[in-house]
Order: sequence, then structure tokens, then C-alpha cells
Amino acid sequence: MNNKLLAFVTEISRLVERADLGQESILKEAGRHMEGLVARDDWLPASMAQPHPKYYQQHLLYGDLFDRFSVVSFVWGPGQFTPVHDHTVWGVIGMLRGAEREVPYERTDDGRLLPSGPPRVLEPGDVACVAPGIGDIHAVSNALDDEVSISIHLYGGNIGKIQRNTYDPQTGSSRPFVSGYSNALLPNLWAMERGDRGA
Repeated sequence: MNNKLLAFVTEISRLVERADLGQESILKEAGRHMEGLVARDDWLPASMAQPHPKYYQQHLLYGDLFDRFSVVSFVWGPGQFTPVHDHTVWGVIGMLRGAEREVPYERTDDGRLLPSGPPRVLEPGDVACVAPGIGDIHAVSNALDDEVSISIHLYGGNIGKIQRNTYDPQTGSSRPFVSGYSNALLPNLWAMERGDRGA
């Protein structure tokens, strides 16, 4: 494992072992460590930075033995995007290369989902958080039309096997999915439906 990634994983391991920390404190501390990780784009292995011509890639960089957290590289080809989706666990996103557009959503009284604010564009070095209670539903896309973009995601669980949801914004209806990982050596044993892709 790369020394920078190893140092990051070591700090996050220490962080999640602290029973005295709530979600807000974890996000604050994890965000600080993420800022350090994405401050320079000189550590991600080339194999974890390869785009796919049709689909964004979700490469597992590190999975905690006890599923307390996972670290993932998201590789976005030009024009690639996610559906509206949730995470169900806390997450910290750091922009490493290119740019990423995020549109947050919130549920209205009649059950629909509407953007809760203007799109936010993350550029290299920027960090953002998602979590139940502070905003956990969004859609994400590559903000560049002609370049690959890469973000590093830290989640408070093994995001590749957590059951989550995609949403139809017009109706608010949800559909469960389990994302798996693009670089898994075995088929995604947790997938509920083959071919589902989330973020």
C-alpha cells in the first residue's frame, strides 16, 4: 500500500476506534485527514485511476477488516454520472483530479425529491461530507466534458456491500441496490440485482 494511503488508513483506524466520538466529530477529523490525502495528486496507483468508456468506476483502495470503514477511488469518464442515491452511512469525499458536480436533494411534503440548493463543484483539494442527518441524498457527475475526474471517498462502513437506494426525484420512489466494486476479483456476492449501479 502506498505510504500516503497507509498513513491515512492508520489515522482513520484510530479515529473509528474512539467510542467517545459522535458523527459530527468523526466527520470533522476525517475531513481533516482527507484534506491531507488529496492535497497532492502523486500517490494513486495507475490501476485505480483507469476510466471505463461507459461506466464510472468504484475501486476499493482499502476495506477495514471489521467493515468499520472503506476507502474508494471514483473514476469518472467524460459525461458520466450517478442516479440520485443515498449512502445510509457517513462519508467524506475528497477531490483529487479534475472536477465533480454534486446536486443535493431533500424530500418535500408530498414525497418528491427536489434539489436542496445549487450544484456544488468540487475541485482538487476540496472536501465534502454526506451523512444521515446532514444530507445523504445527492446525484454526482463529472464536471468536465473532455477529461477524467477522480475523487477519493471514505465511508463509515463497507460501502460495496451496504444496501442503499436510488430514487426517482419526480415520485420519490426508491429502488434498493448494492454497488460492489469495479475491481473486485469475485462477482459482487451482495448484489440484489445484477447490473445495478449506484455510488
